[in-house]
Amino acid sequence: LPRVAAAPPGVVPAPRASKVELRLSCRHLLDRDPLTKSDPSVVLLLQSQSQWVQVDRTEVVRSSLHPVFSKVFTLDYYFEEVQKLRFEVYDTRGPGSLGLQDDDFLGGMECTLGQIVAQKKMTRALLLKFGRNAGKSTITVIAEDISGNNGYVELSFRARKLDDKDLFSKSDPFLELYRVNDDQSKQLVYRTEVVKNNLSPVWEPFKVTLSNLCSCEETRPLKCLVWDYDSRGKHDFIGEFSTTFEEMQKAFGEDQAQWECVNAKYKQKKRHYKNSGVVVLADLKFYRVHSFLDYIMGGCQIHFTVAIDFTASNGDPRNSCSLHYINPFQPNEYLQALVAVGEICQDYDSDKRFSALGFGARIPPKYEVGEPGDQNPTPCTCWGIQGVVEAYQNCLPRVQLYGPTNVAPIISKVARMAAAEEHTGEASQYYILLVLTDGVVTDMADTREAIVRASHLPMSIIIVGVGNADFTDMQTLDGDDGVLRSPRGEPALRDIVQFVPFRELKSASPAALAKCVLAEVPRQLVEYYSYKELPPRGVSPHTQEAGPPERAGQPGARPVSVSSTLEVP
Repeated sequence: LPRVAAAPPGVVPAPRASKVELRLSCRHLLDRDPLTKSDPSVVLLLQSQSQWVQVDRTEVVRSSLHPVFSKVFTLDYYFEEVQKLRFEVYDTRGPGSLGLQDDDFLGGMECTLGQIVAQKKMTRALLLKFGRNAGKSTITVIAEDISGNNGYVELSFRARKLDDKDLFSKSDPFLELYRVNDDQSKQLVYRTEVVKNNLSPVWEPFKVTLSNLCSCEETRPLKCLVWDYDSRGKHDFIGEFSTTFEEMQKAFGEDQAQWECVNAKYKQKKRHYKNSGVVVLADLKFYRVHSFLDYIMGGCQIHFTVAIDFTASNGDPRNSCSLHYINPFQPNEYLQALVAVGEICQDYDSDKRFSALGFGARIPPKYEVGEPGDQNPTPCTCWGIQGVVEAYQNCLPRVQLYGPTNVAPIISKVARMAAAEEHTGEASQYYILLVLTDGVVTDMADTREAIVRASHLPMSIIIVGVGNADFTDMQTLDGDDGVLRSPRGEPALRDIVQFVPFRELKSASPAALAKCVLAEVPRQLVEYYSYKELPPRGVSPHTQEAGPPERAGQPGARPVSVSSTLEVP
């Protein structure tokens, strides 16, 4: 059978929107019809700019209090955004009823798309107006990732007894593989190198993404054309055959992966024409590249830790000019950044227990400088983002802001938790550390060392600079402009740091900040598990290794590596 494998180390899908299908069912709906049962349908609404906008509506299931809807909702999913959804169930009054004003409201439920994909199957109670329960009514939403199989295929072709098109020598054959589009046009997928003076050529193996090969539709028609190379560009046609990726896999598994190469003109003109040679699929390997959603829906949890700067440069929290000043009407920059990022991360942690750390403060009663792990060997554990906010506000009056801005111990503490998770050998827990600071770190060399070590672990680091300090030196920690190196010259295995000055997004919405700092996390998570060769939970580990797919080459030249849909860090 074709060999199926997970992605080799370092090969991850390019960031893109994932598509999610939602399937709905309800139980124990209220019965609003006096003579028969309710005729329910569900309306899906998406919150956009604080307004609920109708996206779609299911079909009406007649006379049922336990409907299972066949209509499927398809949505674009973005990890870095809070996508608020509302499901409203109505008893439809008649066959011509299209508006909601004539229908009886049976209950509604609000959640985020992140919560649904994290749980994969979510059942919630339906609520009437003013938060009253709609009896025992529930709605169940099941999510499925339909972004397509982000895998790729390695193919190896050879041929035998091809027609000889040259007068004084043998043909110089090359093969072209095309995908047939819906409009019957042909899209070149790959062109092999030319094998000189050979009627039984063996072409080099090549790799293509499943998306490029067949648009992730294994029954999509494919065409293979074989040509005799001509240096002037007037290549002589030898023959062709049609197949599908599904047929390739089946034939290869049965050791019958060969096709007659046919020239239609010869077939019409020559009475005893059989073929112009035979093309053989010598090898087929199918590699699976898992997506961020594959890991999340496989049960991978995201553990969120926040570390807050309590150094004296922030200013006295009692003073309105302080970056830590608690204004009852306007949250400070620390709180804005914390809530914007934390609200998204909390959807992916089932127990909602977040770790909170502080650094740079002097802690009573001795007022010694507190580093993580000194007086309190474990971080403060808080329930949800609101718990972190309350812990932050409660500790401000009890500590003395001091210094220095040492971040390395914070990174090392979270790294120790991530290292313990690494030993489980499963893709079960990924760590995000959010560091909120008002200035350049004091221990820059140690911080670089800690980041390089952490790049080998299941964690990402987000640093948000609050206030108006000069953060130029902090940009070096973000590997976007090159590979970060430790003071000893060791390069980071992955780019795991995202640094953003809060002032650049101060006038934007909190959602814009979250989108900016979290957009890289899905790629970083997949990159780590790909490197460690860990598939999503419930999927068998792979045994194959290979490099990234290749682009269609030119006749006579070796095809170049790197595909537009896969990245190699």
